[in-house]
Amino acid sequence: MNVDFTFSDTIAGYVSSFNSKDGYFTLKTSDDRELTVHLTPNTYAKYSFNLGEGYRDATGAMPSLLALHRQFVYVYGSFYPGTGGAGKFEAQWLVFAGHGPGVFRHEEPDWWINQSRSIGYSYLQWQFEHPQKPIDFREYRTMLHLAGAKKGDSEKEGRAKGLQETDTISRMIYGISTAYMMTGDDAFLEASEKGTQYLRDHMRFYDQDDDIVYWYHGIKIQDDGKELKLLTSEFGDDYHSIPAYEQIYALCGPCMTYRITGDPKILWDMQKTVDLFDKYYHDADKGGYFSHLDPETLDPRAPSLGNNRARKNWNSVGDHAPAYLINLYLATGEQKYADFLEYTFDTIAQRFPDYENSPFVQERFFEDWSPDREWGWQQDRSVVGHNLKISWNLMRMNSLKAKDNYVWLARQIAELMPEAGSDRQRGGWYDVVERVLKPDGKHFRFVWHDRKAWWQQEQAILAYLILNGTLRDDYYLRLAREAAAFYNAFFLDHDDGAVYFNTLGNGLPYLLGTERLKGSHSMSCYHSMELCFLAAVYTNLLITKQPMNFYFKPYPDSFPNNVLRVSPDILPQGSIYIEECWLDGEKYDNFDAFGLTVQLPSGGARKTVKVKVSPASWMAQAGK
Repeated sequence: MNVDFTFSDTIAGYVSSFNSKDGYFTLKTSDDRELTVHLTPNTYAKYSFNLGEGYRDATGAMPSLLALHRQFVYVYGSFYPGTGGAGKFEAQWLVFAGHGPGVFRHEEPDWWINQSRSIGYSYLQWQFEHPQKPIDFREYRTMLHLAGAKKGDSEKEGRAKGLQETDTISRMIYGISTAYMMTGDDAFLEASEKGTQYLRDHMRFYDQDDDIVYWYHGIKIQDDGKELKLLTSEFGDDYHSIPAYEQIYALCGPCMTYRITGDPKILWDMQKTVDLFDKYYHDADKGGYFSHLDPETLDPRAPSLGNNRARKNWNSVGDHAPAYLINLYLATGEQKYADFLEYTFDTIAQRFPDYENSPFVQERFFEDWSPDREWGWQQDRSVVGHNLKISWNLMRMNSLKAKDNYVWLARQIAELMPEAGSDRQRGGWYDVVERVLKPDGKHFRFVWHDRKAWWQQEQAILAYLILNGTLRDDYYLRLAREAAAFYNAFFLDHDDGAVYFNTLGNGLPYLLGTERLKGSHSMSCYHSMELCFLAAVYTNLLITKQPMNFYFKPYPDSFPNNVLRVSPDILPQGSIYIEECWLDGEKYDNFDAFGLTVQLPSGGARKTVKVKVSPASWMAQAGK
């Protein structure tokens, strides 16, 4: 193909040379291709800057930054074809990820904490007009416009009407809870507790006969203000069924609230929902968990389920772990949840790899674990982020119970995905691609588009951060840095707050259809704030070795034996410890430093617990 037309695009890479006299530099991409970039009198530059910060101009520093070998930079520019097949790429603007080679602003100790605070306050303002008004979850709406204005679930409905989906409320609670854990801001705790109670009061169903809890898809606020409860999913892929992933994500927010407060009512709900999974979703014969239940019979094999009949998928098998199960184990320390996690990851390691046919895992299955490659929109296609999510969570599990096959599969995914699912020229990670190359193909074909979703960037960042933090492999650190740099350069909405749903392949925001929204069936503030929480944890505690503060506010005598467990995630044993602890601002010494537990006093008033968790050194471990 002879490119004899102009076009604009993005190039990401490392500066390999700079000719200041003639105004050009060479850039080496992530896959080691070298490209020449020409500067013009109109080229300008900026540094990546965080939500809540002002614009950080770098135009004046551009020559000195480009003179630094291995400086990482994004260039957006235009290609002009020339005579004889030659062409010229001229830069319009540059984004520097940091102030020098190997320096990335997102590795600053408070970068992700500040981003979490900003996103959290955006959603409190959009949903509840906080701080002008009290936080009231009757005002919550699933659909939010780009700037946060509420949108009814149909175009005819005003801002006071619309749908409240259980999962999006729960996911918002998760994000807000993590913001409280990192900042101690009481507004986030108030929202977490009120939201969790709202779910219990409005979206929870307790079946006394079966002694199980399950959760409504949501409620619709009608013209007279009354609630219409929606038992079955309204989402097209799962219509008129009870999908496992909706029950799974109903727990993610309450579980994080429980970690902070120890409210035994929340723990009871989680236990009874796990009983639902064990009784109706679990396949005791062939293993794993079914993806859907019939709403009347709770039968996963009911003919009414259509193409969801007797099916298993990534969500029903693997999503337990990141959504709630890891945090339920961290909060309780109970062996039965560790066993559930091990069962989950053993199933993934056994059933999901399909490397004889594809670099991507198999995501959908029939009851007998034969691959389902004709289901709905997925067919024989891969969601790139699901592969990365498996790698990330395998490494979390490996710190709880080390197994060679966990590390092998995590590494296999991590080393295959850059070539198969990432953009090696522009940066960032793709969405859905074909699992198998076309006969004449070099690249895996995009299914619909080459856009990049915010949540898939999260999976890449967390996967490569934890891989580097636990295995100390610099290749993974490079990929983590590149993924985080792309996210922070292009996904932060500095005009209206929070993050964009999608960008185009070149990193510019895509603002059409539901992808222009800040709230939808697919988006609340879950993935963006989960990223902030765990990127801060992995970066500070495992990689750059910086301490972090975490906050809790338990009810008196709420946790069993008054033991508060404060580990932020499943990390390698002995890698972190409690350095200091405070109760309502006063130093408190009754804690187990390497056990990561605080022995709370019995009775009395509710107190704020602040712990300083630090990376362990040889000296710290020697003195434990």
